[in-house]
Amino acid sequence: MRLLVIADTHLPRRARDLPDEVWAAVDAADVVLHAGDWVEVGLLDRLAGRARRLVGVYGNNDGPDLRARLPEVAEVELAGLRVAVVHETGPKTGREQRCAARFPDRDLLVFGHSHIPWDSVAPGGLRLLNPGSPTDRRAQPYATYLTAEVVAGQLDRVVLHRLPPR
Repeated sequence: MRLLVIADTHLPRRARDLPDEVWAAVDAADVVLHAGDWVEVGLLDRLAGRARRLVGVYGNNDGPDLRARLPEVAEVELAGLRVAVVHETGPKTGREQRCAARFPDRDLLVFGHSHIPWDSVAPGGLRLLNPGSPTDRRAQPYATYLTAEVVAGQLDRVVLHRLPPR
């Protein structure tokens, strides 16, 4: 099962659209995970219409129209992998311990908010992934997104993709 992991798209404030490379990754993915801060409901509609399966949550910059359609936390099972998606996890100090306590029955936690790519493992084995942002790199050298595969209930081939400067 092929995953595309994105967050903090901030459309149309930070970009008019997702980069073509990200749309191609949507088409190639079996599941798209979006960890919030969509900003415009139109992107939700376009992703929902194009992705084979979409799992998303709202972020702190998402208004009532997105909050009415998306949960704050999404929990799904993907080919045996127990996944949670949330926008915010708090400060980086203590993140692994906090998230392991909050999601004790999950294998993977996808989060956003910081626009900073993150890949770590908490005590007990919870994997934490933040894809950064494909449209708003902030202080990062590149705009980014993640792809991965789920094989027999295990996360495999996690790749952080760097997008060319706009």
